[in-house]
Amino acid sequence: MVFRVGLTGGIASGKSTVSTLFADLGVTVIDADIIARELSQPGTTQYQKIVEQFGNHYVLAGGQLNRPALRKMLFSDAAAKKTLEQILHPAIRQQLLQQAANAKGRYCILSVPLLVEAKMQSCVDRILVVDVDYQTQLTRLQIRDNLTIEEAAQHLAAQSNREQRLQCAHDIIDNSDGIEKLKFQVTQLHALYCQLAETTQN
Repeated sequence: MVFRVGLTGGIASGKSTVSTLFADLGVTVIDADIIARELSQPGTTQYQKIVEQFGNHYVLAGGQLNRPALRKMLFSDAAAKKTLEQILHPAIRQQLLQQAANAKGRYCILSVPLLVEAKMQSCVDRILVVDVDYQTQLTRLQIRDNLTIEEAAQHLAAQSNREQRLQCAHDIIDNSDGIEKLKFQVTQLHALYCQLAETTQN
């Protein structure tokens, strides 16, 4: 199996941009959000369990889940959020490991927003955290999702705190200074991960 780097970070920290930069360098990126979306499509076991648990009023006319409505409900109901995670997380973990086992190249990136919260650290060999200060995160989230400052603050409060993530990190990308500095950090880490992968495999 190739060397696995877990990429995580708070909401609106820039994980997607960092994933794209690694992909541009030819690195396989496995995205837990994409896996979660695929697992909750009509016809899957997880979709069936979600509908049974939360009801048909979260299903749109075409059969797809009403994700915005579901997200809104989960945001205000911690027990429901935990139930959904119990339905999805084991299958997401299995898919991440399966896709990582088939990945080509020296190493792969597993992009998992809830890596720390879902206790998936054991799925990876090294953890990379994309970090920004709270105020930057708040502003970006407001603009990205068209939220009020109060709504953005609530969304941030629902995630694991920044300190928890940073304590788990082997490497940290500071994403507060623009795309050029971001590219530089990714290029440096790419060289490091190639080296670590080679050392591990020998």
